[in-house]
Amino acid sequence: MRKAREKGYRSRAAFKLLELDEKHGILKPGVAVIDLGAAPGSWSQVAAQKVRPGGRVVAIDLLDMASIPGVAFQKDDFRQLAFEGSADVVLCDVSPNISGIRDADQERAAELVRDAAALARKYLTPGGVFLVKVFQGGAFPTLLDDMKRAFRTVQVIKPGASRSESRETYLLARGPKPPG
Repeated sequence: MRKAREKGYRSRAAFKLLELDEKHGILKPGVAVIDLGAAPGSWSQVAAQKVRPGGRVVAIDLLDMASIPGVAFQKDDFRQLAFEGSADVVLCDVSPNISGIRDADQERAAELVRDAAALARKYLTPGGVFLVKVFQGGAFPTLLDDMKRAFRTVQVIKPGASRSESRETYLLARGPKPPG
């Protein structure tokens, strides 16, 4: 967290997105980004910097979030979202409230990922990108299969900025397939 504060980021999650963007070219000047589960805002901070000039970032979270230059914030449940327009990138670093019951927590996290993927398919441009945090475990293979049916390409990525003992990983999906 100290390094994040030194660099002006709200959390160390910023380094994960910076690393993923550097390796996979997710964020570009002029693109429209939706950041789901955005609070405290470090991914929105990175996105706002990377999409200049001409891009836009809409951050959505159930929790309040202090304002960020270049970011429009909506305090809302993304599953109830009525968004105007389309997006080139949907980011999702959301996590459910953790109960400590591993299987239940993983299923709740997987359900959030499925809901975020449905939103991404609805709002992404044809060549759009969906980056989402997932957790390795029992629900992961089914979740990965669901994503492969929903997007043209899906990569499983574990950024170096993630703690090695963490079960978190990321799915980078490109090209939403039409629902149906």
